[in-house]
Amino acid sequence: MQWHAQFAWLGDGVAADVLIEADGERITRVTPGVPAAPGAPHLPGLTLPGLANAHSHAFHRALRARVQAHSGTFWTWREQMYRVADRLDPDSYRALATAVFAEMALAGISCVGEFHYLHHRPGGAPYGDPNAMGEALIAAASDAGIRITLLDACYLTGGIGRPLAGPQLRFGDGTAGDWARRVESLREQTGKAGRSHARVGAAIHSVRAVPREQLRAVASWAREHRAPLHVHLSEQPAENRDCQDAYGMTPARLLAEAGALGALTTAVHATHLTEDDIGLLGTTMTGVCMCPTTERDLADGIGPARDLADAGSPICLGSDQHAVVDLFEEARAVELDERLRTRARGHWTAGELLVAATSGGHYGLGWPEAGRLEPGAYADLVTVALDSVRTAGAGPDHAAEAAVFAATAADVRHVVVSGRQVVHDGRHLLVEDVPGALARSIASVTADPPREILRR
Repeated sequence: MQWHAQFAWLGDGVAADVLIEADGERITRVTPGVPAAPGAPHLPGLTLPGLANAHSHAFHRALRARVQAHSGTFWTWREQMYRVADRLDPDSYRALATAVFAEMALAGISCVGEFHYLHHRPGGAPYGDPNAMGEALIAAASDAGIRITLLDACYLTGGIGRPLAGPQLRFGDGTAGDWARRVESLREQTGKAGRSHARVGAAIHSVRAVPREQLRAVASWAREHRAPLHVHLSEQPAENRDCQDAYGMTPARLLAEAGALGALTTAVHATHLTEDDIGLLGTTMTGVCMCPTTERDLADGIGPARDLADAGSPICLGSDQHAVVDLFEEARAVELDERLRTRARGHWTAGELLVAATSGGHYGLGWPEAGRLEPGAYADLVTVALDSVRTAGAGPDHAAEAAVFAATAADVRHVVVSGRQVVHDGRHLLVEDVPGALARSIASVTADPPREILRR
């Protein structure tokens, strides 16, 4: 397989007339400055490695626009989220997640980290297959043509010292040991089934949801299997206060005590950190996933991304609750939010932000062989138009800046995932009518009528 890119970002800059060759799922050769080979598809615009959405809750997509109709806080938003969570079953979850993952593919995302805690039936009883909901997500990624790291979350309490209640009962496994046995079964089944598009990782939902004495068991499982471990960290000041009151330390310090920090760990949000917390994450090379569109939508705050990176924490990006699915928007928001916080410009280069959106995210999801246009990497290609109303006028010297600071998901024209074309000229080749699929699947888990009724 061959593709000829008009321009391609090769990690250290933009090159012109780049021939990209692959054998199956992997790139074999990248040659800049050569004429197009006969029969090689031409990719007009800027071609990037596949984007990695390192933090997703697929079912939150059903909340888009609905939660923006009300004021409130993270905690009032959470109650609306629980109502949707209580309506899902494996079939409706697969349909919704397929549509959401197809939306991601249209936005140039080749791999998603699905932070999954919706494990059991309403009320907490397991399905006949205890991993039926996780299996639905893995199947949905295949249906949509992208790769997935299923980050199976341990979620045991409804707050520090409080039992699960109501819709939260679906999330719990009882103990970290019971969680580990269930997720080990999922991991083994995924391997036996030969699902090359899927890997299984671990997640600690938060220090609110996993008691101090159970944290180490989750971290140990991830370490034993060399699996990625993700955790919501200090998203809310209330979480920090509760942790300090209960344990006499910050959430980051508690995770360090449990052996849960390190190069295989990604802290999500990390919004409200002390200087000591930043040092802990940096010196342990713990990654940090910033989700700016969610953090601003929920009024969470602006995290210290630049300070974390300077301390040694790799940065990646996620769309989290999917207020929008647009990794270009997430990338530029890291810089623009920092400008608002400091009233100074130029904290991140376009190249640094592209690394966060590509190889940084893939590494944090346990796919270190993805996210770069080089031999041996997965053949994931995302071509961004340079002639749209947003990007027109940017020459090759500023193509990377045009992608990061001007382009949107709507400018993605072609997407190849693991050597397979998934999006052509802005059209998804595997899921027919993605907007319709989104409307129908969302209507099935909300009180809204489907689009076809609204049109009458």
